[in-house]
Amino acid sequence: MLFESILGHTLIAADDTWGLLGVMLVSVFAAIYLEQKYDWASKLSGCIIALLLAMFMANIGVIPTACVLYDDIVWGVIVPMALPLLLLQCNLKKVWGQAGRMLGVYLIGGVGTFVGGLLAFFLLKGAYAATGGNVQDLAAVTSMMTGSYIGGSANLAAMAATWNVAGTDVTAAAVVADNLLMALYFFALIAFAGMKFFRKHFTHPIIDEIESNTERAADQTQASAFWSRKDVSLMDIAKNLAYSVAVVWASVLVAGLFKSLFAGEGLVNQILAQFLGNQYVWITAISVAFATLKPEAAAEMHGSQEMGTFMIYMFLFVIGVPANIMTVVTKSPLFLVLCFIMVCVNMLFCFVGAKLTKCHLEDAIIASNANIGGPTTAAGMAISQGWSALIAPAMLVGVLGYIIGNYAGLIVGMICGA
Repeated sequence: MLFESILGHTLIAADDTWGLLGVMLVSVFAAIYLEQKYDWASKLSGCIIALLLAMFMANIGVIPTACVLYDDIVWGVIVPMALPLLLLQCNLKKVWGQAGRMLGVYLIGGVGTFVGGLLAFFLLKGAYAATGGNVQDLAAVTSMMTGSYIGGSANLAAMAATWNVAGTDVTAAAVVADNLLMALYFFALIAFAGMKFFRKHFTHPIIDEIESNTERAADQTQASAFWSRKDVSLMDIAKNLAYSVAVVWASVLVAGLFKSLFAGEGLVNQILAQFLGNQYVWITAISVAFATLKPEAAAEMHGSQEMGTFMIYMFLFVIGVPANIMTVVTKSPLFLVLCFIMVCVNMLFCFVGAKLTKCHLEDAIIASNANIGGPTTAAGMAISQGWSALIAPAMLVGVLGYIIGNYAGLIVGMICGA
């Protein structure tokens, strides 16, 4: 890295929280400004721009790849607070049909991840062994990526612990390869939404509705028209923040209660503890219940989408940070190839599955995102594109992946000999 080779450390140190927060917020501002100013940026989306800015700065050594701001503040506080705000418009009576369609595509994509993991392992194990690598490590990484590309990072960590590779260079290289491929794939998914090929072969009613119904001036982008100025009061800000924190607090308490109730051994206890002990399950459940049962009250909370979306942009910036290209190149480039194969097979299964089941292009894009990135990245992409009806389905299917990801990863690991 440029600055690390000159200074011996990143330009902004990991413990310089204010400096890192400043860089993050300026980058988010730049991403939103570009998205609302230029058509090319609007089509690319501000979330992808923020992610790419983070990747660039991390790879030249301006910012570190890990710090308290990313791990404890953004992941631990900002993301949970964003979700209740984003889900306020998710009246389950209106989105249930959408969730049903997406669930089918998501499960087909999960099968694709499973198949892709096995295919990638058996294609690469000879080359990995030839470079002096331990094939058991490759099997462990395949298991980790299967869990991650069905569920999320929590599943990756669980599989790393299962195969006793947590905290090793193998896991570090795998995480970086995962984040790099995930970032590039999100870029591709956004591009698919505008490509003639995909629009020709799939129906895309939400995209059509946004493009036809959003009134905008000649000098406005789609994003600036969608995020036009709204009437927001101090009371709205106070109400939204209080609601968000209350939902997260209640979710943490309920999840902790169920985790302790099902702390015993046995497969049933493990499944119930993992599902009912997950705070995101309860954040989604409480938020969707409120939006469904109290739609008038939810509609009164002006500014919730804007506040939640801004938080999601911060999260997507953090997603791009760990994608340190040199770590993959120097430690294990084959991990990048493995992730590439798995992502491609998942994409193939998702889009072919959507075509066969007559699902929409938007469903295929968000379902594949939920597989590869998890519920929060899928919700973030739906928000960035203005696909509000798909936010709750993205969260629902993504959270389901947390449950099945570990078991799929475990089976793949056993087959591959981890």
